[in-house]
Amino acid sequence: MASPPPKQTMKERILETADMLFYLQGIRAVGVDTIAAEIGISKRTLYNHYPSKDALIAAYLERRFVLPRPSDKPPAEQILATFDSLERRFASKDFRGCPFVNAVAELAPEDPSVRKIAIRFKESRRVWFRDLLERLNVADADGLATQLALLVDGSIAQDLVRNDPAMARAAREAARVLLANAGVKVGESGGADKPRDPARKRGR
Repeated sequence: MASPPPKQTMKERILETADMLFYLQGIRAVGVDTIAAEIGISKRTLYNHYPSKDALIAAYLERRFVLPRPSDKPPAEQILATFDSLERRFASKDFRGCPFVNAVAELAPEDPSVRKIAIRFKESRRVWFRDLLERLNVADADGLATQLALLVDGSIAQDLVRNDPAMARAAREAARVLLANAGVKVGESGGADKPRDPARKRGR
């Protein structure tokens, strides 16, 4: 018989509730009173765990800082799977865009630390792309990683405007073309990839 999941601590409950409300309703729109009322606790109890709303915002953004899991799949397949994941996310009713971009739009002029967290997240995704591209011996892995990161953010923006998950599919096709132009052999399904000859990377 499987053991029951561990009971959440109060700190975890506060953060999970703040995460949901900040993301769905906006950081500025949600005060600590609302978060405390949603849980059924006093503001004093909330402040015992998070001394300020700023501390809770920082914890919320760090909680959203999730990197791709390590995978044994071919690098190009991992890259293209990013857009498959986005399409599934776009189709969910609670999708409200990138939490880091949203936070920067709301808070960055008054709180530069928010921008720093957002940049760190965006750069971590770009570096993840770059590392996979380097495994494929792509000549300009750094530049192509930036282009792929732009496709991710562009598809998110387009979905928010159009409410159309197919925007992720269009970005996936653009990514497939970029990979092919960089010399990566990618099938129509994106399921196969092959590193370039290292000699080509060096221009030989």
